[in-house]
Amino acid sequence: MNGFQPSQRQLIIGLEQRGVLSSSAIKDAMNKVDRKKFVPGEMKDYAYSDEALPIANGQTISQPTTVVYMLELLGAKAGHKVLDVGSGTGWVSCLLAEIVGADGKVYAFETNKEMGKIGLRNVEKHKCENVMFRITDASKYWDAYARYDRIHVAAAFEKIPEQLLEQLKVGGVLVAPTQDGSLWRVVRKKEDEFEREAHQGFAFVPFVEQ
Repeated sequence: MNGFQPSQRQLIIGLEQRGVLSSSAIKDAMNKVDRKKFVPGEMKDYAYSDEALPIANGQTISQPTTVVYMLELLGAKAGHKVLDVGSGTGWVSCLLAEIVGADGKVYAFETNKEMGKIGLRNVEKHKCENVMFRITDASKYWDAYARYDRIHVAAAFEKIPEQLLEQLKVGGVLVAPTQDGSLWRVVRKKEDEFEREAHQGFAFVPFVEQ
């Protein structure tokens, strides 16, 4: 395994040394939400490797570098309402739950039923009481809890839907990948004005609508 680290602490130190991790809120969340508890038994020895790991049915838990990079771009804060699309094992949902705190809320969606069962079980096991986790197509329900301070997406769109951007509050931030390998940070500056920036070199599973 590439990027193998023996402990969560060593993984975090490595991310800091490479300049990926700088936010104290994200670091605190990483310390509290142990990645090892979100991977299956046969992969637990590699839980602190800085790479994606297989979970079930061809699904993976994301690489720590990618997760932290996205969280840094997202900039979620205490008290925020966050939409988490493609929640998978629930690891990022629980990290977000720690970041936004008891006064915040995370609305997490996973469309893959088997992965969703794993994610829901993990969220319940970690007592993330400020996470609402649903196993369903996020696009059918994301407007039900809008508007959001932050939107985090872990599945790649062909193009980021305008309908999803409309769920952002003014001043809100969306971080989402597209299938051309771009990772987008979009800020809603005004009701009718969005600022977009692209970061290259990322690969995500495609977003699937049911």
